[in-house]
Amino acid sequence: MADTTQVPAGETATPQHGTEVGQNAPAHAGSFPPFDSSTFASQLLWLAIAFGLLFILMSRVAIPRISGIIEARKDKIAKDVAEASRLKAETDAAILAYEEALAAARKKAAVIAAEAHKALSAEIDAKRHAAEAVLAEKLVVAEAQIGEIKARALLEVDSIARDTAEAVLGILTPVPVSHDEIADAVDAETKR
Repeated sequence: MADTTQVPAGETATPQHGTEVGQNAPAHAGSFPPFDSSTFASQLLWLAIAFGLLFILMSRVAIPRISGIIEARKDKIAKDVAEASRLKAETDAAILAYEEALAAARKKAAVIAAEAHKALSAEIDAKRHAAEAVLAEKLVVAEAQIGEIKARALLEVDSIARDTAEAVLGILTPVPVSHDEIADAVDAETKR
């Protein structure tokens, strides 16, 4: 059904069914509804209910989960620290074993080097003594050869000196000189 009431001039028609703004609303003294003292009791009741539900939800669901996560994390950290300590101990033991093996290898290398030096020195000394012996034998043979050559040369020197003296005297003096006189004179001069 349509409303047949007439609207005076200058006013607008509004429906009469209570849909007009402020038509059915209680009159407020202009205060903000949460601060209205007439609704404090219901607000406190709903605050207590909401707080209780939130407390129950937190204490039964969220806090146990967070506690479980924290405990699991603590356990994992403790296991990781224990594992790190174990690995550090193993590493320290391995380093110690390595250093001991290295020291033993150095000692062994020093012993081997000393033995090799001693063996090489003995071998070099033996070769040097053998070479000196060979050189001494060659020296004796060479000195014997030099002695023979010297003796032959001295014999030939006497002969050359006699021949030279005879030739010089033959040129210088017309008087003939005998071979025996020249030989005696050369022998006398060489023995001086």
